[in-house]
Amino acid sequence: MNKPLRRIAIFCGLLVLTLLVRDNWLQYVQADDLKEDEHNRRVAIERYATPRGDIIVDGKAITGHATTEGDFRYKRTYKDGAMWAPVTGYVSQAYGATQLEAIDDGILTGNDDRLFFRNTLDMITGKKREGGNVVTTLNAAAQKAAYDGLKKQGGKGAVVAIEPSTGKILSMASYPSYDPSTIAGGGEADGEAWNRLQKKNNPDDPMLNRALREVYPPGSTFKVLTAAAALEHGLYDSADGKTDSPLPWTMPGTTTELPNEGDLPCEDASLREALRVSCNTVFGKIGADLGNDEMLETAKKFGFTEEQFVPVRSSASVFSDDMNASQTALSAIGQYNTAATPLQMAMVTSAIANNGTLMKPYMVDELQAPNLDTIEKTDPEKMSEPLSADNAQILQDMMETVVEDGTGTNAKIDGVTVGGKTGTAQHGVDNSENPYAWFISYAKGEDGSSPVAVAVVVEDENANRDDISGGGLAAPIARNVMEAVLESKK
Repeated sequence: MNKPLRRIAIFCGLLVLTLLVRDNWLQYVQADDLKEDEHNRRVAIERYATPRGDIIVDGKAITGHATTEGDFRYKRTYKDGAMWAPVTGYVSQAYGATQLEAIDDGILTGNDDRLFFRNTLDMITGKKREGGNVVTTLNAAAQKAAYDGLKKQGGKGAVVAIEPSTGKILSMASYPSYDPSTIAGGGEADGEAWNRLQKKNNPDDPMLNRALREVYPPGSTFKVLTAAAALEHGLYDSADGKTDSPLPWTMPGTTTELPNEGDLPCEDASLREALRVSCNTVFGKIGADLGNDEMLETAKKFGFTEEQFVPVRSSASVFSDDMNASQTALSAIGQYNTAATPLQMAMVTSAIANNGTLMKPYMVDELQAPNLDTIEKTDPEKMSEPLSADNAQILQDMMETVVEDGTGTNAKIDGVTVGGKTGTAQHGVDNSENPYAWFISYAKGEDGSSPVAVAVVVEDENANRDDISGGGLAAPIARNVMEAVLESKK
């Protein structure tokens, strides 16, 4: 071969090698990036070419699908969408997906790697790909009781109910809410609905999942955690012995007296009496006596300071690690920097009701293939033991006194043992805005076990300030949720 031909052959060989390298780079190295590129319309067209699988509650689908015109053949629909939005999230042809719709998108679309062999078989037989199902732990009756209760109040708020023995989430409601069906498509009406839902256009922020993402000062509901810390760290060993609680009590390092809400019998009150009438002085002094480190240790065992994944992410609840004695006193009654999600306070109540064992909360029971075979099953998992069984039972006894003869009587259920704690949490600079109304509670079955623990928070800017209380606004909602769960267990 003469020299010019050899050069041309080498050059052509290099071109072929370059093409092969480029082709392999695109197919194997950049494949995932190209597949997930937001500008790759083929991926989106494929995504909406078949109906999604469903999200299931009590054996019934709370989702569906409808056909649309254009490149995207199907869009998501929701049954009682506003009630279930804090659970499902949304999936939209224009705006993507959130919550369970996003986390389990692979199962719902049928693209999950665990469905590979089934999809391969379907491709061979010519059968269209189908999506699998997400089976939740939710209780439809409890969810309806929670959502209807919040809606009736007319303000903002959230409810979380948990099965203490397993950690299953039975209810997760947030109000105000939105119907994800209104933004599921990609048309002009969906865009208008999306804009109406944005916080800049709607100060009520209906797309905020208050059950998981909003942190509130927990107010006096936090006193059950402070009582748990006092028992666990040996400051007190019973519900009925006198505490070292002067009245008035001046916070350490200050000249400021910590006030109670009214003329209450708080001087040297027992833990039971202090919880029954909600003494700030008793629990504030417990916080100061224990100190920041021991209070923080107990708070962390209940789940504070860490995000929770249920599997949707929940904001971390707050208990600071650098407080002096007076700041710790305020935090021990649920004020100062202390803040909690409704999920967190349901976890606190659940651990107490479950004799001191906190189970990891979750709301997906199993993932199913399109033929309903189980792909993945969630097993209950212990998260921590914030308090001993003996101390948990002392605290249960105290909380049951609150409902029987204290601030929580609106949570009573005939023939059922109920324990609870009210809270009215300060809000705004110098408590200038209407406070938040809290109630946490559990109900016991005939065998002494607890099938449900509940946390409720209500924000009502329009209510008469004097009418706002955890016992008045939040306890009736908690009672209705507990009744719904108990009825479903029969």
